[in-house]
Amino acid sequence: MSDTTSPPQDFAATVEQLATIVERLESGELSLEDALTAFEQGVRLTRDAQQRLDSAELKVRALSEDSEGHLNVTPFTGPDDPKDAAEDESKETPPW
Repeated sequence: MSDTTSPPQDFAATVEQLATIVERLESGELSLEDALTAFEQGVRLTRDAQQRLDSAELKVRALSEDSEGHLNVTPFTGPDDPKDAAEDESKETPPW
């Protein structure tokens, strides 16, 4: 486990490592010592992931503020939201 003590380079790798740790812990095949080591690594990775998410949120907020410091917040709606389907039909679809 010496190669997994440093945090991964990107968020996706962190989430992937966490999923692997959860699978190993749920398998029940680890000794108590190995389970504790895996749990500790999971806690470190979770803290790292949370810090990355917090940092990303701050960046998004900074990019979303207007000149007076007010947030320009647009509610997110998923593609399956029926009330927005009618509104979307009247909007032009961007080329990307």
